[in-house]
Amino acid sequence: MICARNLSFKTALIFLCVAHLTAGLRCVCQLCANHVCETTSDGACWNSVMLIDGKEETVKSCLTPAEMKGQVFCYSSRNNVSKRNCCFTDFCNNVTLHLHSERPLEEPSWSRLQLTVVILVPSCLLFAGILLGVLIVQGNYCAYSRAHKQDPEEPLDDQMLMSPDKCLKELIYDMSTSGSGSGLPLLVQRTIARTIVLQETIGKGRFGEVWRGKWRGEDVAVKIFSTRDERSWFREAEIYQTIMLRHENILGFIAADNKGLQICSCRILICYDKVTSLIQHYCAISVQTYYLLCAADNGLWTQLWLVSEYHEHGSLYDYLNRYTVSMEGMIVLALSIASGLAHLHMEIIGTQGKPAIAHRDLKSKNVLVKKNGTAAIADLGLAVKHDSSTNTIDIPSNHRVGTKRYMAPELLDETINMNNFESFKRADIYSLGLVFWELAQRCSVRELNEDFQLPYYDLVPSDPSVEDMRKVVCDQKLRPSIPNQWQSCEAMRVMGKLMRECWYGNPAARLTALRVKKSLSQLSVIKDTKE
Repeated sequence: MICARNLSFKTALIFLCVAHLTAGLRCVCQLCANHVCETTSDGACWNSVMLIDGKEETVKSCLTPAEMKGQVFCYSSRNNVSKRNCCFTDFCNNVTLHLHSERPLEEPSWSRLQLTVVILVPSCLLFAGILLGVLIVQGNYCAYSRAHKQDPEEPLDDQMLMSPDKCLKELIYDMSTSGSGSGLPLLVQRTIARTIVLQETIGKGRFGEVWRGKWRGEDVAVKIFSTRDERSWFREAEIYQTIMLRHENILGFIAADNKGLQICSCRILICYDKVTSLIQHYCAISVQTYYLLCAADNGLWTQLWLVSEYHEHGSLYDYLNRYTVSMEGMIVLALSIASGLAHLHMEIIGTQGKPAIAHRDLKSKNVLVKKNGTAAIADLGLAVKHDSSTNTIDIPSNHRVGTKRYMAPELLDETINMNNFESFKRADIYSLGLVFWELAQRCSVRELNEDFQLPYYDLVPSDPSVEDMRKVVCDQKLRPSIPNQWQSCEAMRVMGKLMRECWYGNPAARLTALRVKKSLSQLSVIKDTKE
């Protein structure tokens, strides 16, 4: 009888343990209904705080196992601009993180003169006594520590992680998980990012700067975000590492890194001119940069890097400003843009599947022209993902909005259904029609072509407001003009028809990206057959 009771007790205990392991993890979520979200047992609760315009902003939510693989959620920045924390018990993120520990204010009990004497006199005596020794030791210490000390945040020797005779394409192909396109392992990304040598600035925007860099003799593009745009950097890196995203018409992602630059004892050395040579020699930075870093008074400056493939022609906007395109070139560019957007919009079902993604900021400046004449869609910082299993939309929580000139009517008059993912895809199609118009304007038809112009250039100011665009697009229902001469050429006629079907005022009447791709493919086949 006693044995039977013990057996029943053990069975019940095992059942409770199994139930605990398989139960979902519940977390605090600021943006969810009832402020509670739930993830699987191998997920995590996420808590973060970030400094935005001098104020601390917190975010609390759930992380799925797939998001945990991105390896960028649970690491804090080293410059105390943000903290991120992952935990693994119910409601463990129900705490508020702070960037700076608060200290109680104390009433001063000494006079100003007493404080000055007590602080200044000993400080000057001590400073005068050790200055000479510090100047000599500091430079040697910087050189020694850089040469011998292995910081866990620093990259390993790249030959320990990857073959020295492989180019980037081969490396990405070999190390991406079974061709899933989810990106390189985090340690390899960090190693690549920290061995890139920046060459020249090739672009600037509201996010920061774009540089051309060199890695093992290969050109790469380095997008450097300002610390104020950490959310945009974080979101874009997350989207680019989505499983199965890699595609020939989507900008090839290589690495993301929050790169901290360690500098040499600013507080002591900044006042002396003779130290500048030591700074330049041992720290490999300019004096101006050194002073800028020291102004932060924390010995560390963080750069947010996103490394991608480099395309020397730049954006479609730049390319069309410099060159006209042939009929064949126009079809190739249009088809490749439609192919990239169709891949973004498409959901791939399976254990290694890909969610449907909408771009939300498609324009000629966010399309790059490759050397072979095709295009690649870039800048996924505003993209949204759709989880079909739960019918939820993952909308980024950053302050950026899309480009007003390319906004669909339903965005301008705020009638878009934000709870329906198809709404975001249809808004992308409207923007695609405008990009096609820019492209077709520069196509040589019987040796005639138009100067490059942005859509609605003749209807709105150079930097239009939402109200300017709403009046033209929604109230007056105007669209860019399609010249009559396009009707005399089959390819241009088809392009004009596609544009009209992309920028319908009724979102549901617009074509899908896949339909646009098929129409352009048929046009390409007809063109090849005639030749």
